Amino acid sequence: MRAHCLGLAANQLINDLRVMVYGRHHVKTTLRQVASAKRRDPFKVLIATILSQRTRDENTSRATKQLFARFPSSNALAQAPLRSVERLIRPTGFYHVKARKIREVAKAIVEQHKGNVPRDLEGLLELPLVGRKTANCVLVYGFGEPAIPVDTHVHRISNRLGIVETKTPVQTEDQLMQYFDRKHWIEVNELMVRFGKTICRPIEPRCHVCRLRYYCKWYAENRSKSVSLC
Repeated sequence: MRAHCLGLAANQLINDLRVMVYGRHHVKTTLRQVASAKRRDPFKVLIATILSQRTRDENTSRATKQLFARFPSSNALAQAPLRSVERLIRPTGFYHVKARKIREVAKAIVEQHKGNVPRDLEGLLELPLVGRKTANCVLVYGFGEPAIPVDTHVHRISNRLGIVETKTPVQTEDQLMQYFDRKHWIEVNELMVRFGKTICRPIEPRCHVCRLRYYCKWYAENRSKSVSLC
């Protein structure tokens, strides 16, 4: 694993991200909202993660609220009429494909796991169409287990800062697990996703308000351009 030469300590990174994310009035991600319900529900986290693919967070939030109001459990969703599911999740886009996908997952949970979502990575990955990012999201947001879900924000920000140098999300996950103490794994996704949406944006990042800029590989290489964007 390669860390940026300016030396960004993992504990300092976590603390600075907390200040920037929680010190502002930003709404929680949809997965955090689902996980923050009175009773944590791994099934709802799993379905919300699948629906969040290739869509905006606000669309996922709207669709999940509509879907779970009508079909709140794996048993209910497994038996749901496909057209009804499609109509409820339409805000997420690609709703024909997603409706079939989430119903297939619900049926597998009912038939193979007695209605209970597996609590381990291997079991989650055996579910139809569930990959590492989705499985890790369920562990973190559904069960409160330490893991690092790597989505586009986490992959991009980690490489931009220079704390990893990777080509794939799987490589990023592996290096981040080495970089961060295990006690911080559960925070990484939520912090980086919110940071990536509000400050470290893909286009025109707001470097002038970022506490990490003087440790950041991208900022060091693009400083003059970043200043002109302020």
